[in-house]
Amino acid sequence: MTLLGNRNQEMLDLVDPEKGLVDRRIFSDQEIYELELERIFARAWNFMAHDSQIPNPGDFVMTYIGEDRVIAVRDIEGNAQVLVNSCRHRGNAICRAEEGHATSFMCTYHGWTYDLKGALVGVPGFKEVYHEELDKENWGLIKAGKVDSYKGFIFATMDPEAPDLDEYLGEVGRLSIDQLALRGDIEVLSGIQKYVIPCNWKLAADNVWDFYHPEISHNSAIIARRQQNQPNRYTLPHMVLLGEYGHALSGPEVTEESRKRAADLGRDQSWRDRPEVEEALGPVGRRTQSHPHVFPNFWITGPGEGQVSMRMPKGPMKTEIWWYSFNDPAKPLNKRAIETFGPAGLLEQDDGENWGESTRSMRGVISKQYPINYSMGLGHGEIIDDETGPPHVETSINEHAQLWHYRSWADWMAAESWSDLKANHSLVPEDRV
Repeated sequence: MTLLGNRNQEMLDLVDPEKGLVDRRIFSDQEIYELELERIFARAWNFMAHDSQIPNPGDFVMTYIGEDRVIAVRDIEGNAQVLVNSCRHRGNAICRAEEGHATSFMCTYHGWTYDLKGALVGVPGFKEVYHEELDKENWGLIKAGKVDSYKGFIFATMDPEAPDLDEYLGEVGRLSIDQLALRGDIEVLSGIQKYVIPCNWKLAADNVWDFYHPEISHNSAIIARRQQNQPNRYTLPHMVLLGEYGHALSGPEVTEESRKRAADLGRDQSWRDRPEVEEALGPVGRRTQSHPHVFPNFWITGPGEGQVSMRMPKGPMKTEIWWYSFNDPAKPLNKRAIETFGPAGLLEQDDGENWGESTRSMRGVISKQYPINYSMGLGHGEIIDDETGPPHVETSINEHAQLWHYRSWADWMAAESWSDLKANHSLVPEDRV
């Protein structure tokens, strides 16, 4: 695809929220993908790490913002720093380990050395070959524009003009993280699962809210788990919460019946009954359970799993999936979580094949002339906006969250700056979706 004329308007035209249609080209086009790296990942607040991964000064993990490798590290003062993993001299990686502890980072090419805040503190031959003329203050590592955390979850944005994290998350983004953070003292278990699926990252992301597919895609897993006598999923009550900038929380509503089914499957929901949790979640939050998603690519799984997933873009047709498992240190690892998601997960294997096959179809000369359909429930979702919590929709299985994801995606892609995005992004409708 060659973007001509008004590129910003072309981005908006790729999504038709009135008809629920999305242009297939956004899942395969290289130029669109490169614009995503610039206008979404380089500007959004990206999840970097949990406090439990870097508890002490010098502890670090390596992760990504788009395709930029970055290091999330705890500095001497105890603050989280996010540094681009590229020496300012020749661009070599200054860290090769995925996690660990360090007092500084030294490039193995020529020995330039940086402290935990990214400042250039050591240059071999500084006197002899640089004649003490290199301005070391201006040659430190590239740093994130802002770094902040919410309830132990550390985020960073490369754009210093981005709104503060609290404003970015908004009520829906914060409530999404609360669904995991309020369960108790949680920590990331060692061993992040990482693997590649030949799919576009957005297809993996929008599957978060897809409760239309389990009866078909996961039928064998349902049978294997002896869950055949489940209620009709198409008629289960659902809750949908749509937040600014693309955040969404959508899935089955918490009811007495759903809690009983969860208990039968070994999913502990007692944390919801603690007074402090009830107060923090509020009436609407207490009725929501899955699936929360912070734009662009951070998914908190539903009740019982205690996991989060990142969908790391690696090109328009390749995504690296990262799975973090959380656990109370006093309790054993939830075996069911690993059996559900991750490379060995019964559900993830089904989903990954679907995403890969869907992505392959997006490149066809004929097929990409026809949009894909996200119209389920369109025009039938009444927005309830009252004192009980964030605006929400009480409905059945739907595609409100998926369409909201792409509507927001178009807003990000059409905005040339954060001030432009703040002024022109979609707001949750006052009446219907």
